Amino acid sequence: MTGRILAIDQGTTSSRAILFDAALTPLATAQQEFRQIFPRSGWVEHDPEEIWSTTAAMCRSAMETGGARPEDLAAIGITNQRETVVVWDRETGRAVHNAIVWQDRRTAETCARLKAEGREAAVTAKTGLLLDPYFSATKLAWILDNVEGARAKAREGRLLFGTVDSFLIWRLTGGKVHATDATNAARTMLYNIHEGRWDEEVLDMLGVPAAMLPEVRDSADDFGETRADLFGRPVPIRGVAGDQQAATVGQACFEPGMMKSTYGTGCFALLNTGSEAVASKNRLLTTIAYQLAGRPVYALEGSIFIAGAVVQWLRDGLKIIREASETQALAEAADPEQRLYLVPAFTGLGAPWWAPDARGAIFGITRNTGPAEFARAALESVAFQTQDLLEAMRADWPAGSGAAETVLRVDGGMTASDWTMQALADQFGAPVDRPVVTETTALGAAYLAGLHAGLCPEPAEFARSWALERRFEPRLDEAERRRRHAGWRDAVRRLLAPAEA
Repeated sequence: MTGRILAIDQGTTSSRAILFDAALTPLATAQQEFRQIFPRSGWVEHDPEEIWSTTAAMCRSAMETGGARPEDLAAIGITNQRETVVVWDRETGRAVHNAIVWQDRRTAETCARLKAEGREAAVTAKTGLLLDPYFSATKLAWILDNVEGARAKAREGRLLFGTVDSFLIWRLTGGKVHATDATNAARTMLYNIHEGRWDEEVLDMLGVPAAMLPEVRDSADDFGETRADLFGRPVPIRGVAGDQQAATVGQACFEPGMMKSTYGTGCFALLNTGSEAVASKNRLLTTIAYQLAGRPVYALEGSIFIAGAVVQWLRDGLKIIREASETQALAEAADPEQRLYLVPAFTGLGAPWWAPDARGAIFGITRNTGPAEFARAALESVAFQTQDLLEAMRADWPAGSGAAETVLRVDGGMTASDWTMQALADQFGAPVDRPVVTETTALGAAYLAGLHAGLCPEPAEFARSWALERRFEPRLDEAERRRRHAGWRDAVRRLLAPAEA
């Protein structure tokens, strides 16, 4: 056995597999997109069979490309799109309905009703989450209520529920293991993150039978072995984490006060708060960053709906650029005397505002405003939104409020833009570190699997192997930083004022 680790990265639009060696160097990658299904406005589904078939095919492809034999594989790690729901038959393994994706909003009325009944405070106290269709719980209840016979079968123990990781584990092990890890469980709105168990009160509130639920294990743990026919021999599954938590691990954010932010279509920021589950007063989420040896490490999480998507809008909507890379030169050429603020609330505003009905706006346009100023305002909007998250996190977690040495570790497609990263450091008021290895989500899954398999070192040593590609130091003086952010906050207030009137 040569100690190869296969990381499954099952995402929202594609399934990927990356083969790593024991030193966590990526050797081969395979990726395949699958269908996005939109039955109605606001509804988003995936075919679970396509999730499974693309995942299995990409695993084999990565092994073939990387020249890995079955006996070379020491472990498999899984990271996955979070909150997406699959319900399947225990006997046949077939899903009773399409997977309902995290983006799906069909249960908005259910969440509104539960809020009106005064349920949110208790749910948040137990799960760390808000009553929102984003999370798994109301999606699961919808399937039980809308698939004929599903609720009766669930009560009889004939149906199983899982997030995507659980469904893949079930399929990979030939139905021998029904399990998830603590990070995925923490995103369902059914899991008590303080007591480390499925919460009976929340289950009763939604009519979810406990018999449907997977066993919750550590993020680095024994999740069984794959069927021998899949890869030529049984391969142990030893690591599982939701995608943003896996990125937190891949960025080696193991110490309280460390923060990572992933910039893709949107942005997800997690701040490690150690053994303390901080209750947010600023509408952030309290979640589990990872769990090792039975001990959860908590985090505050904030999500920005529009990050990289604002650059896509410049390209596809306004058509002022042809390639995303053009934004940097435009931003550099922008008139420094103009202060244009673009609030990209194309699908509402995320944390800490949580204004789903808000829509985008631009403030400060003059006769001299042109493409360069639009490009700068678009890129700056990402920095301003990240600053909002940071300030909310510092307000929620006083232990980190004086952490002037706080460093933001970044990953995702937008991090390729030096201009954006410098703007981020300027508004963040602290260094921004871009790593050498940017595939941090798959890296985190591989590390967790390698840790439990005995191939990878303990977290402290792994953290020392994290390699910096470039550090962006803040250049903006404090007064100017505050002035710009005040302008941004004023723009957001103006945007929200009509909705609040």
